[in-house]
Amino acid sequence: MWSPETTRLSGIVGALALAGLTAGCFQPLYGNQASIAGAPGLTDRLSSVDVPPIDAPNGTRLSRVGLEVRNDLIYGLTGGQGAGPTNYKLVVRLTSQQQQVIVDIQTARPDVLDYGIDATYSLIDVTSGKTVVTGQTFSRVSYNIPGQQQRFVGERGLRDAENRAAQVIADSIRARLASYFVAGA
Repeated sequence: MWSPETTRLSGIVGALALAGLTAGCFQPLYGNQASIAGAPGLTDRLSSVDVPPIDAPNGTRLSRVGLEVRNDLIYGLTGGQGAGPTNYKLVVRLTSQQQQVIVDIQTARPDVLDYGIDATYSLIDVTSGKTVVTGQTFSRVSYNIPGQQQRFVGERGLRDAENRAAQVIADSIRARLASYFVAGA
């Protein structure tokens, strides 16, 4: 005779059996395993991406931000290790903008500003010369200017905002490239 306890126990056993059958279907995105066919793993593929310098006018804030994005991309793709043989080239183009979000009505000076980066990127297969991935991403970060006598703090806030926005751009591009190398699309 079936009791509520045996019904519940059989449901739990069935759920565990189903979970055990599907456990082999998943793999972590950033795992360091080679594929079944013997192709290189994700970390090897990511480290084979060359990131040339990002084109920006010399002496501008955007040139410093471009260097920051490039450094973050190189570190994110190689994990701090040396780059492998180059199979791909990543071309990145940046534009930036700055907007006043909150303005002090007494002094007409901005209190909170918004800094943004828009990026377009293309991943090019070096052997065939074909573009395999193209995309766009953006980042918007806010920063404060605490007072009119503290101009250095405003400059430092802008620089920190630029660094945070550059990190978001690099992480977004890295995630898109990782999904391409895993899924192939």
